Amino acid sequence: MGLHYFLASSISKPPISPSERWRLAFPDGKWSNWASIKSKSKSGDVIWLPVLHADWMSKLSQLLKAEPGRRVVVLSPLPYDAEGLRAINLGAQGYCHLHAVPELLRDVGQAAESGALWIGPELVERIVAATRDLLGRAGPAATETLPEPDLSALSPREVEVARAVSEGKTNKEVARVLDISERTVKAHLGAVFEKLGVRDRVQLVLHLSAGNHALHLAGQPHN
Repeated sequence: MGLHYFLASSISKPPISPSERWRLAFPDGKWSNWASIKSKSKSGDVIWLPVLHADWMSKLSQLLKAEPGRRVVVLSPLPYDAEGLRAINLGAQGYCHLHAVPELLRDVGQAAESGALWIGPELVERIVAATRDLLGRAGPAATETLPEPDLSALSPREVEVARAVSEGKTNKEVARVLDISERTVKAHLGAVFEKLGVRDRVQLVLHLSAGNHALHLAGQPHN
């Protein structure tokens, strides 16, 4: 397991430092300036990069170019789709709110450590909407040629978790809706990933949106 580094700056105005929530999420995490993190971090480490750094895109590119095995999560005080897509396109492993709660930050960190992609529910929904739009434009003839995702290997509860996650819900939200613990959600989600052969939430969304059966699942109300 790698270390978690927060890219801080004492010379920025105002100074950039990790929030109390980030410190609670990663009690063993470290925060330092650009030169220190660039030289000390290594493959497998997770670098938390706030967009408060004016040159955050350049820093993101440099971190990954020097050591492709680093995982970088971009943090924004006002997340929006265009910025999130830009971060992901540049190679970020995740994109989330700068002041997210510790539980969510830990989820993002665990996803990044495993090499999975993490994006906020808005971007997940955008992917779902774009996939539906493409399928709609392709017409019935094209969608009929797409294999329906085989969910027979999943238990009924795993199907519920997969469906909720594909709608953009966080682990905490899934736990609340299904009245189970977050630990149980993580266990079910891990089983879903393994059984469906997907690596992360985004691949799960695309997998479940691949056919009419998936679109029907995504549109059903929660029980």
